This record gives sequence, C-alpha cells and structure tokens, in this order.
Amino acid sequence: MSRIALVDDDRNILTSVAMTLEAEGFEVETYSDGQQALDAFNKKMPDMAVFDIKMPRMDGMDLLQRVRQKTAMPVIFLTSKDDEIDEVLGLRMGADDYVKKPFSQRLLVERIRALLRRQDVLNGEEVAVADARQPMCRGALSMDPARHTVTWKGRNVSLTVTEFLLLESLAQRPGFVKSRDQLMDVAYDDQVYVDDRTIDSHIKRLRKKMRTADEGFSAIETLYGIGYRYNEE
Repeated sequence: MSRIALVDDDRNILTSVAMTLEAEGFEVETYSDGQQALDAFNKKMPDMAVFDIKMPRMDGMDLLQRVRQKTAMPVIFLTSKDDEIDEVLGLRMGADDYVKKPFSQRLLVERIRALLRRQDVLNGEEVAVADARQPMCRGALSMDPARHTVTWKGRNVSLTVTEFLLLESLAQRPGFVKSRDQLMDVAYDDQVYVDDRTIDSHIKRLRKKMRTADEGFSAIETLYGIGYRYNEE
C-alpha cells in the first residue's frame, strides 16, 4: 500500500482528497502546512506527496526545496489558475507534475498512479519491465534504469522520475529528434494531459542538474518549434 502525503491549508481539500485516495487503496497522511509536513517527513518519508503552493508557515516551494535535498520521491503541485509562474518555477525546482485548482479528483488519482508506476519501475519492483531496460552508455552518459542511477563523466546526477525518463528517451537514439508530443507520451500516461510548457520546464531542470556535474554540458539540443535531441559527446 503506497503512502501518500497531502499538504494543503484547505481542510475541505484535505478531507475530500484523502477520502478518495483511501477508497482507491492508498494510505494517506494529511498536513495543513509545510512545516508540519517537513517535521513528519524527517521521521518517515512517504512514497509520494501532493503539495499546495500557497500555505502558511512554509509554502510548497520551500517544502519542495527541502524535500529535494533528501529524496527524489514524486511530488505533484496543486496550483491556482493564476499561478502560471509558480508552476514553471516548481517544475524547475524538481516537482514532477502540477494540477490546477479546481481539479477533478479522478484526474489527480490517475496522475498519482502514473507517477507511482514509474517509481516502481525505476526501483526495480516491476521486475519484468525493469529487466527489459538495460543499463545504457552514450558517450559520457551512463544510465541504469533498474537502479535509477545516472552518471555524467563519472559524476553522479540525481534526477526525478520524470527527468530520468525524458533523458533516457532522448539518449536511446542520439541524433534523432523527439517532438514534445513524443516526450509527453514517455513521461505521462495517455489519460493525463500536459502542455508544451511542462515538458520544456522539465528539460530546463534536467539540463541544470546535468550542469552541476559538468558546467559545459550541451548534449540536449533544442530545435525550436520541433522538439529536442540528444547529441552524443
């Protein structure tokens, strides 16, 4: 049973979403602000979390920043319709997805399931799938899907589930262009809609992380209006 943490200062959202997730078989923990959640996470980390962006004491951005120092667990942001800048910033900071308020609880459940399935694959818990994704080397890049490890020029790089899948998809065929639609299919289930900006934000965050290992990293090329490709170095 996967443990989901819900962090939101709106009690109505906490109660209704928790009931929906529990009915779907999840174990749910609820917190009314970021500091309360962080204190609990320091004792035991959940399998994934859903954060509201705007909360008292510690907002979702601050909470995500602190969580990312310890874990790459999947995180979904809840945002209002006016939080476009916050959405992009959150993805750059390492959130895996976002859902706009007011939202369909069914859609949120499907996004949670999609991220958990990818986490299971990368953790090696779906053995048949993980075994089919063998370790891969492309120039200075090495990736091991079964262990969810990435190295660039021998230096470890910590990626979220979504970032790992996007990099893996691009690196599988160096020199070939992947459109944003193709990358959406890799990173998200068919029933989950995201727009181009979401993929662009993930790619920007991915590049930034790779540049922590090598500030000259340039293997991911943008073809404006078309998509992205990996150039083997």
